[in-house]
Amino acid sequence: MAGKMRNRIHEILEQSAPGDHASRAFYISIMTLIILNVLAVVLETVQDWSLTYEDVFTGFEVFSVAVFTVEYILRIWVCTSEEKFRHPLWGRLRYAITPMALIDLLAIVPFYLPMVISLDLRFVRALRLFRLFRLFKVGRYSDSMKLLGSVLKEKKEELVITFIVVLVLLILASTLMYYAENEAQPEAFSSVPAAMWWGVATLTTVGYGDVYPVTAVGKFLGTVVAILGIGMFALPAGIFGSGFVEQMNKRRQSEKVCPHCGCPIDEKEKPQAPEK
Repeated sequence: MAGKMRNRIHEILEQSAPGDHASRAFYISIMTLIILNVLAVVLETVQDWSLTYEDVFTGFEVFSVAVFTVEYILRIWVCTSEEKFRHPLWGRLRYAITPMALIDLLAIVPFYLPMVISLDLRFVRALRLFRLFRLFKVGRYSDSMKLLGSVLKEKKEELVITFIVVLVLLILASTLMYYAENEAQPEAFSSVPAAMWWGVATLTTVGYGDVYPVTAVGKFLGTVVAILGIGMFALPAGIFGSGFVEQMNKRRQSEKVCPHCGCPIDEKEKPQAPEK
């Protein structure tokens, strides 16, 4: 009996069945609560609203933490329904250190931490910002966030290589600009790390205008870096675009596979009409 109830709760929490109304209701409710929590964090920064509706914000925070705590405990309890977490002790420990479980934990720990440890009030206020971790819980329920995670996982090597190339270009450009502009502008380009602020603003083509070259060599170098920056920062967008296309094609192909036998639906023989 306990096993059946655990499996049923697992189905509701994981939204495993598309036609499961209970799972759908839980999905909508928890998504709404997460969005309202993020909205509450934003509205609390308005001092007048924070003072006027302090009791409302506090009550909503207690309610939200209670719901998220129950959800976390239930997930730890029912995770043994999955084969990889089957062991009653080690399986639950392995589940507890998964990324999504850690996010669930970080969403509630800042509320309980001041009750256990005596902390400086300023630090306690800073902990309240960790409630924004609840926003990452959306990834558990959102297909779009899961798709983004799949793209990042699939294209991580290309993205890492692009990041390394951009970093090398930033260091090279900042170093050259330092030697080109240091004598003319010793305060603005006092060191290579200081010149990196100019490098970031130029490579991203933002161009704040607070730091800029004045020598002929510096202007020429700035022109080259700006042109290179347009191309280099377009690479991640192209990688993400191709990754999304690949993942969408994979999803379409998986939808054409029979969930019961695993055979492609197009290749399955259509049932013949009975002979009269």
